Amino acid sequence: MIDFAFFVEIIPTLLSGLPLTLQLAGLSIGIGFALALLLALAQQGNHRMLVWPIRSFVAVFRGTPLLVQIFLIYYGLGQFRPTLQAVGLWWLFREPYWCAIIALSLNTAAYGSEILRGAIQGVPRGLVEAASAFGMTRLQTLRLVVLPLALRQAIPSYSNEIILMVKGTSLASIVTLMEVTGIAQGLISQTYRAVEVFVAAGAIYLTINFAIISALNALETWLTPYRVRA
Repeated sequence: MIDFAFFVEIIPTLLSGLPLTLQLAGLSIGIGFALALLLALAQQGNHRMLVWPIRSFVAVFRGTPLLVQIFLIYYGLGQFRPTLQAVGLWWLFREPYWCAIIALSLNTAAYGSEILRGAIQGVPRGLVEAASAFGMTRLQTLRLVVLPLALRQAIPSYSNEIILMVKGTSLASIVTLMEVTGIAQGLISQTYRAVEVFVAAGAIYLTINFAIISALNALETWLTPYRVRA
């Protein structure tokens, strides 16, 4: 049986890790989206020397677990400390916080680039030709026609990626970051009450994701009101 008094008691302790969870999620999603957009746009051309390295990067990060990626970046790159110190990057890779941000950002960038690439390619060719006929440059067509439509189409799929990334922040606890899951593991080691602790932690993640889903649904409704009418 779940001890509800203990359940309520540990909620404030778990919430103390919420700011770090939100920081990890917010930064990784923001950086990952910017990288994903750049990678998606770079793949629109026919330059094999540019496209194949990007596809290789996407294949590696989509084909390996996020847990392994965090381990390799935090523990694996530590073996190259002299090299990283020589190029002035050791300050970045010695901190578990930034290693987690890098791993999460690269992971979501790989998935997001495929979502955005498909959305960009899904923009009707006739609209691009019409923009060209109106005298728009390629940059104007991309900025005013292609990207707005592509981003609208990508919202449902990208919403799933955002939710997965919020849940993925729980893996940051393996590199000693005390976000919600890290604090939960500490509480379990102290109290041996795994059920209550993990139910409470799960409720926090559920609340965060429900708020994100509601916000994204509202954004999709605002950007595509014709779907609601339909």
